[in-house]
Amino acid sequence: MKSFTLSIVIPAYNEERTIVSLLQAVLDAPLDNCIGKELIVVNDGSKDKTVELVRSFMAENEEANIQLFEQDKNRGKGAALHRGILVATGEYLIIQDADLEYDPREYNLLLQAVVEGKADVVYGSRFMGGKPHRILFFWHSLGNRFLTMLSNMFTNLNLTDMETCYKLFNTEMVQSLKLREKRFGFEPEVTAKISRIPKVRIYEVGISYYGRTYEEGKKINWKDGVQAIWCILRYGMFG
Repeated sequence: MKSFTLSIVIPAYNEERTIVSLLQAVLDAPLDNCIGKELIVVNDGSKDKTVELVRSFMAENEEANIQLFEQDKNRGKGAALHRGILVATGEYLIIQDADLEYDPREYNLLLQAVVEGKADVVYGSRFMGGKPHRILFFWHSLGNRFLTMLSNMFTNLNLTDMETCYKLFNTEMVQSLKLREKRFGFEPEVTAKISRIPKVRIYEVGISYYGRTYEEGKKINWKDGVQAIWCILRYGMFG
């Protein structure tokens, strides 16, 4: 497979504590097969110094392909991802949260099946493989597994981690979807809709996970879980 560019879409909301370290980690992450990088940061109405820090980082790394887009107000992670997906120009696209829960050094794990010409979409699973995982919340883990099982029932996939941040897409495929969910409903919606593309090839690989506590900035809560159930039913049953 010939070389291509990977668009890395980074939604950010009040991530001043981690955004610089994350951007540096993304820049430093090695990509095999001469794959290029396009970093797309979407500031989702942050009220802290996230934007100033991103601008400063861009000024210090002018040679890097980094773009910053700003939402006019906080619209939700899904809305930020819609913006990032829309403007991506790489042949493939991966989602990267602005915290440090996921390790950019593992991009090659997700890219392997793509480079080999076997996959159009690759999910990075926190629940398979031998990579390190921080032990945190039992009910959060159980909820993720339940949502994945419910999603699988409607998509007829056998994913182990539908809610994972690390989703790698053929850019043209994900840009062809009409995505609506503006918050954390993005995950079940994009999974349901990408699974319906004729002959799409979906793979899954194990990744590490360095989860945050709520004190450290974790944002998802039980209300988002309820919304995810609704989205699974909505897009699973009614398309």
